[in-house]
Amino acid sequence: MKKNSSLSTRDNHDELKRPHRMVCLLSEEEHRLVNRYLKKYKITNKSRWMRENLLHFIHRNMEEDYPTLFEEHEMRR
Repeated sequence: MKKNSSLSTRDNHDELKRPHRMVCLLSEEEHRLVNRYLKKYKITNKSRWMRENLLHFIHRNMEEDYPTLFEEHEMRR
């Protein structure tokens, strides 16, 4: 029996949708800075770049702030 590939592709596509929008405003200087960076590093997908950097920053901070049984200075003893 042949599997219906269009159905599995459609299901996968629905999982990848990003229905939530976030907006941020930049000053002229900030905007020029971001555009200069994107151009320098040949980044063509600004949305993907912002999303990945934002999530990377959040994940890194969450790992650093992860609750532990002991305080840091106690663990270094």
